[in-house]
Parts: sequence; C-alpha cells; structure tokens
Amino acid sequence: MNLKTIHNIYFIGIGGIGMSAIARYFAINGKRVAGYDKTPTPITTGLQEIGIEIHFNESVKNIPVLFLEKQNTIVVYTPAISKNHEELSYFIANKFRVLKRAEILGKITQNTFCLAVAGTHGKTTTTAILGHIMQPLKATSFLGGISENYHSNLILGEDKISVVEADEFDRSFLQLSPNIACITSIDADHLDIYNKADALQEAFIEFASKVLQTLIVAKGIPVEGLTYAVDEPADYYATNIKVVNGTYFFDVVTPSKKIEDVVFHLPGRHNLMNALAATAMADVYGVDVVAIKKQLSSFKGVQRRFSYKIKTDNLVLIDDYAHHPTEISAVENSIREMYPNQKALAVFQPHLFSRTQDFVDDFAKVLSRFDQVILLEIYPAREMPIKGVDSTWLLDKITLKNKQLSSKEELIKNIQKSDAKIVTVLGAGDIGLLVNDIQTQLKKQHNLPI
Repeated sequence: MNLKTIHNIYFIGIGGIGMSAIARYFAINGKRVAGYDKTPTPITTGLQEIGIEIHFNESVKNIPVLFLEKQNTIVVYTPAISKNHEELSYFIANKFRVLKRAEILGKITQNTFCLAVAGTHGKTTTTAILGHIMQPLKATSFLGGISENYHSNLILGEDKISVVEADEFDRSFLQLSPNIACITSIDADHLDIYNKADALQEAFIEFASKVLQTLIVAKGIPVEGLTYAVDEPADYYATNIKVVNGTYFFDVVTPSKKIEDVVFHLPGRHNLMNALAATAMADVYGVDVVAIKKQLSSFKGVQRRFSYKIKTDNLVLIDDYAHHPTEISAVENSIREMYPNQKALAVFQPHLFSRTQDFVDDFAKVLSRFDQVILLEIYPAREMPIKGVDSTWLLDKITLKNKQLSSKEELIKNIQKSDAKIVTVLGAGDIGLLVNDIQTQLKKQHNLPI
C-alpha cells in the first residue's frame, strides 16, 4: 500500500488519543480526513478546528460521500471500537481497506528511522520526553498524551525520523519494526486481552525481536538489552540525585561518558526513570549531550501525568491518568516525596470491570496508603458489567476509615468537605472531564484567583 496515492482517510474512534494524533498528521499533510466518535471532547474540537469533519451519531448515512469511494479511501479504527459498530461493519462488508490504528502507524513509520517506547507504565511520558529531545532534529512524534510543550499529541517534523508510543494493548506494537526501542515495564495488565501475565511477557519478547538496532530496558526486566536504572549500576544510570523545590538535579553515567548537572522538573522517581530512558535512546541515536540536557531542562510534562491544577502553600490539586495499581503507587510515592507529612486525598475512578476484577486487592492496598479515598463507579469503556464487580466491592477492601463512594454529581461537594491539603484525581475514564470544574470550585472555596 502506497499512502501517497491515498486521498481519503476515515477514522472510527477519531477522538482517541492515539487515533487523533494520526488523523492530525494526515490532515496537516494534505489528506482529506473525517471520522466518527461517540462524544465531543476537546480533542475532537481541536480536530474540527483544522477542518476535519466529525460526527457523533453512529450511522453509515453520516459518513461523507467522498469517503464512500473505495479506491481512494483507507479506513482506520481503534481496537476499542466494537466489532458490531455499524460503520465498521459496513466498510468490512464492502471490502474497503480497513486497518487498525497500529497498522497505519506501522505504515507511516516503516520508511523512517523509528524510535519506539513500549511498556505497561511510563511509555507516554517517556515518548513525550524523547519527542522533545528529538524535535530539533525534526523528528515527527506520535504521542499517547497531550504534551505541555506543544499542546498537542503530535510533534510535527519531517519524514526521516519518527518517535512513537508502542502500545501493548491488543498486541498493537507488533505492527512496528523500530530501529531503537525501549521497554519501560512489563507489569500484568490488559488481562482481558492476554488472559495471563505470561502471554503479555511473551508479546513483549516478540516486540523486542522486531527491534532492528538497539533495545534499551529498565533494569530487572527479563528481556536482553542495554539497561537503565536510578541509583544502581546499569548501562545508563542516574546518580548524585538531589531534589530542590520539586526539581531534580542529577548526573547520568553512560557506557562511554558522564553527563553532568542534568536538570529535570517533573516530580517522582518514576519520572526520573522516564527521563533516563529517553536520554539513553537519544544517546544511542547520537544526539549531542548538550542538546539532551537543554531539552530535558525545558520539558514541561504531559497533561494528566502528575499535572498540577492548583499549587499553593495551603492546597495542591494534581490530575493524573493513573489507572493501574503500579501507576497509583507511583503517584502516591511522588506525593509523599514532595509533600511529606501532609494529608492526601485520592479521588479514583476505576477503569474497566475486568481490570478492577483482576487487580482489586492491589488497588485496595495502594489506595489504603492515602489518608482519604473517594471512589466513583467503574468506567466501563468497551466492556459490559461483570456481576459482583463494582466500586462498592473495591471500597469494602480498602482499609481506611475515611473512605466513601460518590456520584459524579456530588463529587465536588465531597471533595470540598475534606481537610486534605493534597487532592489527586486519578483514572483513565471520563473523570478527566471533571477536573476543570473541580479546580474552579476549589479555587472559589479557598479564595484563589480563577
């Protein structure tokens, strides 16, 4: 398939974070782009602002006529879309060229020098850091989150170098053949797809076999490659670490040199690991040390990755996408490092019935480390309910006394009743859409500028 000869690209699930980056890429490169999504969001609004036609009612009748021309159209869909989706079923039945998101990403990047970041946790921030480091070299980066530096999930460059987030969901990353790759973590997740942790690990091993040049892995991961670690020997490791007013100062020891006096502003040891992974990948590529340091010091973060919405002496509001026990643990560790001895409230919306069922005891254990917990009901995403699996079940397992279940309608009032100085909003569902209202009402309550 020659993408240069294709004029129309239609996206089913165009508002997804990975899908929207690709849609934006094609639109900016002169293709006709349109698509469907379930609900309007700031992401779909942004796509509409650059001329992409989007509708929100599932029907073949709503597909623009130009995109019903089979010879000139590619259809791209996200695996999160139901196989019974009316529009997807139509395109498959009529033998259009229909590709998963990962397949089209593989075709975009196959003729580029590709740097790919995989891992069950940390890949979005690591990809964004790496994309920022590679931006002066005119790399095009496809991110799984909105970069605070570029206010986009696409860093547009040229077509010689690509930086991509390699997603393990639905084995999507096996569509890629990167030149340089990194694996940040292999924790059990997506067991609705893989059934067991061993199958997930096998998929990562298969991904590793597709790397054409160099693989870099967090130390301890059972895959062979160059290793990286914090405060312990590895091929790449951070040492002389200091934290001053929430900023990291450290050195990086590489196989051939020492990079001194690195400055990085994101809090949390997990983000230090992410910065180290991106540094290792850039160093293997050949990026100059001075350029790496400059870009690390100017990196602002990714939206909903330990994002400060309020940061005052008396109140802190943090928004984070964390939806797995390991990720929630990283947030809690960062809060305790940055704000020792301060009371912390976790507002959490579980994501997927299957993930809640698979990790309920782990969720309960890590949430019990906070001082207070407010749970929303489970966000179902692509799933149907599972009998007995709900937030009440999880709440009962949390050992805190100060815990409650809340509706979305009562959430802000319940947060305002808390005396916690640190409030963190966690989850990968639609809880992110509530954060701005939470921010506004807390600012009003505490007489802060809005």
